[in-house]
Amino acid sequence: MGSRVLDSEEFIKQFHIPSYILDPDAEVERLPLKPECPVLVFINSRSGGQLGGDLLITYRSLLNEKQVIDLGETAPDTVLHRLFLNLEKLKNNGDEIAPQLEKKLKIIVAGGDGTAGWLLGVVSDLKLSQPPPIATVPLGTGNNLPFAFGWGKKNPGTDRNSVLSFLDKVQKAKEMKIDSWHILMRMRAPKHGSCDPIAPLELPHSLHAFHRVSSTDDLNVEGRDTFRGGFWNYFSMGMDAQVSYAFHSERKLHPEKFKNQLINQSTYAKLGCSQGWFMASLFHPSSRNIAQLCKVKIMKRHGDWQDLHIPHSIRSIVCLNLPSFSGGLNPWGTPNSNKRRDRDLTPPFVDDGLLEIVGFRDAWHGLVLLAPNGHGRRLAQAHRIRFEFHKGAADHTFMRIDGEPWKQPLPVDDETVVVEISHLGQVKMLAAHDCRSKSVLDPSSPIAHDVDERDSDNEDESVGEEWRKFGAADTFKIPDEVDISHLS
Repeated sequence: MGSRVLDSEEFIKQFHIPSYILDPDAEVERLPLKPECPVLVFINSRSGGQLGGDLLITYRSLLNEKQVIDLGETAPDTVLHRLFLNLEKLKNNGDEIAPQLEKKLKIIVAGGDGTAGWLLGVVSDLKLSQPPPIATVPLGTGNNLPFAFGWGKKNPGTDRNSVLSFLDKVQKAKEMKIDSWHILMRMRAPKHGSCDPIAPLELPHSLHAFHRVSSTDDLNVEGRDTFRGGFWNYFSMGMDAQVSYAFHSERKLHPEKFKNQLINQSTYAKLGCSQGWFMASLFHPSSRNIAQLCKVKIMKRHGDWQDLHIPHSIRSIVCLNLPSFSGGLNPWGTPNSNKRRDRDLTPPFVDDGLLEIVGFRDAWHGLVLLAPNGHGRRLAQAHRIRFEFHKGAADHTFMRIDGEPWKQPLPVDDETVVVEISHLGQVKMLAAHDCRSKSVLDPSSPIAHDVDERDSDNEDESVGEEWRKFGAADTFKIPDEVDISHLS
């Protein structure tokens, strides 16, 4: 469809949401055309340098201003609560547009991976009978979520034609369900100091998702500190999270240095060097290696816990849900038929209830991902994962959820520190038809290609306030079937 046809009133009206749907106090309108693809647009105006603000202006010039929300001014849970309560009221009053609009509604979120996670959390928390699918505009640095679903990883154009082209793709996109994951951390309350997560200078939105539970929460245990949250793309721990933490801290201190994606990525690489990630064996204490820090246990699908062997050289561990990490790289790859048979490995489907667990020794090891069919150290696939920290192994570590890092203090006199990851449910995404994310239910998904892999699986190891919102609501709870008695 050419830009001349896209830039027409008939095309644009398909995405329009009338004011009375969004605002209970607005007068009901009689529409000549029923919206075919109504979109609610959330934009982080602080993302992408000036791009977020420019995108906000363009979308508001095309659509109803009330359906384009600046996340710097209004939280998404406020908007969605009001919208869906109003839709229910309108449906009960016999409004003809409301039920159709609810059925066809789509969400567009423009920002970094943390912003996208915030919106995914809000939609999950609301427990809607017809949750709207979500399309993500790549406005951040890594843009792993948009890239995984075919929306690209480069910051988009903000002009009228670029936005119209994106709306056209949203209208043609397919829906995909993806797994969501719950993370729970529990430890003995320290005698001195605090073990609350330390965000890089200020809490990013998604870190509202990993926070201390309140004293009235069902998960609260007397004498214990309990934290919980969730993710869709990945959880990582170790040196990669440490570098990410340094990057976010530097960006908060000197925002004027981070005005576009290219500069941000260059700064990220420099910080990787300064943090010793490229020469980890020299600069990184062996006590911070994953095996020295904690014991890892996994549950493959539904069954008994098994110990997972972590090579002593592994300094970073990634639990991956989507085939996009660190700017679009795929750490798991696609195991060939021999690997699938010998090690019970599968391709990385986004809706199979399994996380891919990958290890890295250092940044040079990570560069294998740039080679054709390259991948990290495949450790396992699992339905649930537990990290049991060794007493006194370290006084802190670095963790990261979906691009948002934090420094996690650890009590030095506690042998009971546990982090557990379990499958929670699924959310709906919008995806381009040729996206790299694959569903286990899609018959067109390639199971595997028996090709030579850049394989590191068998290399010599000697080489080289309450968590209020997942994004927004307090209804994102641990699955009922998860037994947490062993954490008490």
